[in-house]
Amino acid sequence: MNERIEIAQPLFDDREEQAVLAVLRSGWVSQGPKVAEFEQVFAGYVGAQHAVATTSCTTALHMCLLAAGVGSGDEVIVPSLSFIATANVVAHCGATPVFVDVDPLTCTIDPSCIAAAITDRTKAVIPVHQMGLPADLDQIAALARGHGLALIEDAACAIGSAYKGRRIGGHGNPACFSFHPRKIITTGEGGMITTNDPELAAKLRRMRQHGMSVSDLQRHGAGKVIIERYPEIGYNYRMTDLQAAVGIVQMQKLPFILSRRAGIAAAYTKAFERVPSVRAPFVPSYASHSFQSYCLELLPDAPVSRDTLLQVLLDNGISSRRGIMAIHAEACYQASGASSLPVTERLSRNSLLLPIHPSLSDAGISRIVDVMQGCLC
Repeated sequence: MNERIEIAQPLFDDREEQAVLAVLRSGWVSQGPKVAEFEQVFAGYVGAQHAVATTSCTTALHMCLLAAGVGSGDEVIVPSLSFIATANVVAHCGATPVFVDVDPLTCTIDPSCIAAAITDRTKAVIPVHQMGLPADLDQIAALARGHGLALIEDAACAIGSAYKGRRIGGHGNPACFSFHPRKIITTGEGGMITTNDPELAAKLRRMRQHGMSVSDLQRHGAGKVIIERYPEIGYNYRMTDLQAAVGIVQMQKLPFILSRRAGIAAAYTKAFERVPSVRAPFVPSYASHSFQSYCLELLPDAPVSRDTLLQVLLDNGISSRRGIMAIHAEACYQASGASSLPVTERLSRNSLLLPIHPSLSDAGISRIVDVMQGCLC
């Protein structure tokens, strides 16, 4: 019996274990010096002036929307082709997500659809760097500036990706990253916001710790008593030092992780060039893709359905997933009034994600390709 191939697998070794053990022995396990170190390392990597660690990308997006003043009666433009959290954070603010379609080649939000969806209630737009492929930031930023909209990047999958030579997270807009176990690097759960705005960074740091005027770490290191104040309502969105210690080690592994993912993606793409019934990922000239996921679209002449192919892969011990969901088609958003989004609906119906992670062997890649070609050729 062949060993099961997982769709994703974190790259851990004794370095993460030792890092966590050191934090446990330090006596400081909540948000403290390791979180501050992780933030500094992450900001330096992406080329941002500030990084703010959070409990998840979802809470990162939520805080950025609140900081931008998004609330009841406002609209926020989002792609429907995304994980549901992209829309949920808008609803958490009391605002309305306005779903728009994506570009059929890149699978990222279509700037022309953003332009058509702007109303006098629009407060912000959230482009998603889907599966690690950057959205067309220049066009989106121009629209946001022209209409006075907040631009918040959903970069959950995009650490290591670049737009026009600059890493995602370093373009000045608030960008929100995820460290979920299926992402490029992981801290178990966790997120990060990058920004070049010092006032926004300071506000986000207060918001993530109940609106507290001064952090526990600052009070602990002070030479005299400091009494904290609570000038605004906040949240408990703090990362732990245990997570941050893992994140620091993961950042050291990031170059290898990205290189291996790129190699696996190239092997897949080469293999599927000979399969006319599928379309491999398209990478425009402006982008560098991190390949958090590898997505294949089944074309109309495919001899099997997407769901049949998922089952065949599973029967052969290969874990895969459906493509990105169409949020507007989910029951909780069907009352949103979203019109038909044909590209999103087609991609969601006909796409699947193949295993891609640095521990995937060349033999494993060949096995996946053989099963796929056996069904499609």
